[in-house]
Amino acid sequence: MDRIIYIVNPTAGGGKTKKLIPMINSYMKDKGVDYEIVLTERPGDAVHLAKKSLERGYNKIVAVGGDGTVNEVALGILKHGEGILGIIPSGTGNDLARTLEIPLNWKEAIQVVIGGINKNIDVGLVNDNIFLNIASIGFDSEVVKTTEKIKTKFKSGLTYVLGIFATLINFKDIKIKLEIDGLTLDKDIFLIAVGNGKYYGGGVKILPMADIEDGYFHVCLVNKISKLKLLLLLPTIINGSHIKQKKYVEIFKATKIRVLTESKSYLNIDGEIKHIERETLFTINKKGLSVLIRG
Repeated sequence: MDRIIYIVNPTAGGGKTKKLIPMINSYMKDKGVDYEIVLTERPGDAVHLAKKSLERGYNKIVAVGGDGTVNEVALGILKHGEGILGIIPSGTGNDLARTLEIPLNWKEAIQVVIGGINKNIDVGLVNDNIFLNIASIGFDSEVVKTTEKIKTKFKSGLTYVLGIFATLINFKDIKIKLEIDGLTLDKDIFLIAVGNGKYYGGGVKILPMADIEDGYFHVCLVNKISKLKLLLLLPTIINGSHIKQKKYVEIFKATKIRVLTESKSYLNIDGEIKHIERETLFTINKKGLSVLIRG
């Protein structure tokens, strides 16, 4: 019999996730399923809670929050060595849920948790971190940093779009050395996105060709480009048609990618920002992760 634990990040989605707690309780109380709800209090809590829950005999570990919460719960499952990840998307982006076609409506998502099927997905490793969706360097990581500031003053699904234009004003291209499955390239880039999922930034279709279970990373490299031409390219990045712009956009498929930057940069990992000094190494965890999706 399934035992389900909901790990809730009450601050996700600008605080709206906290309002789901009584709704989940009301929905679950007559389902005849053993369940519990626990809340995170600080970054990193979900990792510990997921691992501890599996040790206590729960088998479905459900992340209730955004992509950052999902990442932490997944890490806890991987540290334990087994367990099934469920997702109730209620953050700002919810991009992994989009790729997995998990409903953004909480009630439909909870039905997937109770009656869905298991799908084994790829897990990316970047330096000392895991990622399930997309990790990136360049303009978009700067956008996430800017968007975090905007969120403190303006709560909207448009915060990422506002972040794009605010970042564009001062952004400078990044010089990198790229090693990708044996191929070495020296580049001045606008951004590089490495991922399993298709979307980031709340539905921006940066990797439309990605397959979350094919054992490969898909890579989008946007080369140095003038800001005027970039303004024309940005709408195509949002809908995924940028991959046709071969003059500026290069697409790769690989299992190992190394990026060397000349200066300190930001790394965007499933919507969370880390500092990188010079070298960033992307590899794939061969075991993968079991996730609940629609049957």
